[in-house]
Amino acid sequence: MSSPFEDRSEQGGQEARETAASGPQAQAGQMPVPRIQVDDKKAIACYANFCRVTGTPEELIIDFGLNPQPFGIPTDPIPINQRIITNFYTAKRLLHALQLTIQRHEATFGVLEIDVQKRVRPNLFQAAPPVPPPQT
Repeated sequence: MSSPFEDRSEQGGQEARETAASGPQAQAGQMPVPRIQVDDKKAIACYANFCRVTGTPEELIIDFGLNPQPFGIPTDPIPINQRIITNFYTAKRLLHALQLTIQRHEATFGVLEIDVQKRVRPNLFQAAPPVPPPQT
């Protein structure tokens, strides 16, 4: 199954883009998938640490925002900065691309723990005991 989503990596300062045409299917003797050209000059990048997914029977609505209080329940509303509205076919292709990307990341760097309480080290922010002066 080929995906229209690209795998990006940095090589020598140049952005390299690969599609399924250079993947295992093309090497196995199957017909190569045509390369999809992407113009991202007008793309706007923003950071999000919050995501909300809602939808209708025909569309999926994905809201992204910045939660200024990532621990506990926020006291103020989380401002939504970006909203993506897509159909379920594109959402499923996105899901597949994200799953592959996360699998590669975890294979390289280890499992991502999404439960914040399991990631926090309890003694990390406690004051260290005083160091005794060196004896002479």
